[in-house]
Amino acid sequence: MTQSLRQKTKNRKRQIRRQRKSVARKRHRLLHNKLRARQRKVRRRLDKAKLPDCSKPIFRGCGNCHFELNDRINGSAFGGIPLLHKLAQDSGLVEAIDQQLHVLKLHLPYSDSDRVLNFAINALCNGTCLQDLESRRNDPAFLDALGAQRIPDPTTAGDYCRRFTADKINLLQDIFDDARVKFRQQQPDDFFHQARLDADGTLTSTYWLSGVRSCR
Repeated sequence: MTQSLRQKTKNRKRQIRRQRKSVARKRHRLLHNKLRARQRKVRRRLDKAKLPDCSKPIFRGCGNCHFELNDRINGSAFGGIPLLHKLAQDSGLVEAIDQQLHVLKLHLPYSDSDRVLNFAINALCNGTCLQDLESRRNDPAFLDALGAQRIPDPTTAGDYCRRFTADKINLLQDIFDDARVKFRQQQPDDFFHQARLDADGTLTSTYWLSGVRSCR
């Protein structure tokens, strides 16, 4: 009787997993079809064989355009931030930083991983300096994407930077390297069949030799 009940439970769980996978496949297929439909519309608009009326400017304005401020929905130009944060969590990077770095003894209220990711995400959002964090922390959509009530301000972030020593920097780099190794170990075998090497093609003037400029 017990074995029969266990078997039914296993079958039920297997059925639920199959249903979830089926729903996920349907959603993926629907999203893929929508994206392909949008691409087809763009290609039709860019078709050189179907030019618009050239007797007047192409930029004709949108006559039916109006603006509204929505209280329930926030939009952001950085839609990939939740995926980045999930990758950092799934790879164990967030947990490793909090367990090993220990730059600050007290977390009021930010942990070490919050502060480190704050710098990384700011750079990925076209931030070029600490002051750009002020724009991020005043963006409700950005905060919602991270599931955060707040993020460190530029002054707090600068103070955190000044507390880093050479040993802490090397330790943080080791944490990054360990996370990369763990992430690669999760990849299937065929992932390693091909390697790609991206080289920087920037020309940098180094010195003059016999009147000829040498670049690397």
